[in-house]
Amino acid sequence: MTAQAAERLLHKGQQLSLCTNPLEPYLNSGANPLRFQAPSTSLWRGYVGTWAIENQRLYLVSLQGYVGNMDEVKEVGLEALFPAYPQGVFAHWFSGELRCPSGALLHYVHGSYASSYERDLFIEVRRGVVGKEHEVVNGQAEPKAPEGYTLAAHTSMGNLKRN
Repeated sequence: MTAQAAERLLHKGQQLSLCTNPLEPYLNSGANPLRFQAPSTSLWRGYVGTWAIENQRLYLVSLQGYVGNMDEVKEVGLEALFPAYPQGVFAHWFSGELRCPSGALLHYVHGSYASSYERDLFIEVRRGVVGKEHEVVNGQAEPKAPEGYTLAAHTSMGNLKRN
C-alpha cells in the first residue's frame, strides 16, 4: 500500500499531520450515507478530514471527500456527511489514540502511516473527549532528511474528471 495522505489536526495554535483516521468508526457504523472513492493510491480512504481540539473535545471541522467512480469523481464537503453540522461536528464516536508525527523523517515505509519521524505526539480520546497527551522521541534524523510528514511516493490526482 502506498503511503497515505494524513488527516490534519488543529491543536494549540498549530496545524499538525494526523496519522489516525478518527472518522472510520463513524463510517463503519452504518450511519454513513456516502461511499467515498479513492481518487489516488495515496488516499485509499477517499477523504481528508481537518480536526480541531477545542475545550478538550475533538471536532471534525472540515472534510474534503470524493464520491463517484474511477471515471468520474465528485468532491464533497462536511455538509454532505453531516448536513446539520456544516461548521463542525463533535466526534463522540471516536475513542482511541491520535498520532501526530513531527520532525525529520527517520525511516520511510511505502505503506499506510508506517514511516517514522523524530517525534510522535500521542493524544488519548474517549468518546470525543480529549485526555492525556505525551510525546515520544524516536531518534535524530540525518542532517538533510525531509522535515515533517509528507508523501514520499509520487502520486497524482491531476488526471481525475471532476464535476
